[in-house]
Amino acid sequence: MIGIKEFNKKIVSLKNTRKMTKTMKMVSAAKFKRAHKAQVSAEAYAHKITELMGRLAGSGSSSHPMLITKKAVTKALVVLFTSDKGLCGGFNNNLIRKTRHWIIENPYKYTTIGMSFCGRRGQMAFRRTANINKYYENITAKPGFSDAQKVAQDISEDFIMGNYEEIYLAYNRFDGPITQTPVIEKILPLDASVFKKKEAAPEAKSSKFPGATYEYEPEEKDILSFLIPKFLSFKIFFTLLENAAGEHGARMSAMDKASTNTGELIDRYILLRNRARQAAITTELIEIISGAEALK
Repeated sequence: MIGIKEFNKKIVSLKNTRKMTKTMKMVSAAKFKRAHKAQVSAEAYAHKITELMGRLAGSGSSSHPMLITKKAVTKALVVLFTSDKGLCGGFNNNLIRKTRHWIIENPYKYTTIGMSFCGRRGQMAFRRTANINKYYENITAKPGFSDAQKVAQDISEDFIMGNYEEIYLAYNRFDGPITQTPVIEKILPLDASVFKKKEAAPEAKSSKFPGATYEYEPEEKDILSFLIPKFLSFKIFFTLLENAAGEHGARMSAMDKASTNTGELIDRYILLRNRARQAAITTELIEIISGAEALK
């Protein structure tokens, strides 16, 4: 049976663990507040540029190479967005599991499935099994637009040069501090199906120009050459912002649960220690009484 000294060591260890988890929760809460503020600030722009791209993609425009769907699709690229650090519950594991299932379900559609990684956890999970295209280090903790431009430029070049015919983004869509939904979304080639109504702002849902034909000034090619790289860069940037907000929200929730569970263990071990102490006292009393009776 565990003695009182061992119980005391366990209780001290658990109290130190609880201090650490509470501190990590407070740090994550502060980081989440900043990340969520950045994500909300970018959301209005995301809705507007998505609405604009939806109009252009739905108008039948096909003069830009990123709007052309290839007839024979054999090579796909998945860009996986995860966190660099762990201790955030199922935030990374759920997305990695969904990505693995997606790859398993598509072996006959694609002869080659490459992977690029934004975040160390995703790279570690697939480093031995995936056909790795690129790994972008240290860009998920503090998302920057220049990092997003780099990723967008790389996937654009891969698509235009024919290295991959379809490109997907795998990330956790931010639904709230506690809820993140794993999503695998096709980003290239761009088409009307990418711009779902549920992704548009409320005022953009009832578009007055479905399937409209536009007159361009300047030329259509110039507008699309300017707008599409902007859209891709911002899409990557917004995905990084969602990933960061979701990571800190998930870690905050995980550390709160860890603190609660640690507190329950502390209470349990205190109760067991008190029982062990009472048993030791009872044993000593019995020995004293037995010794006194023996002397009579």
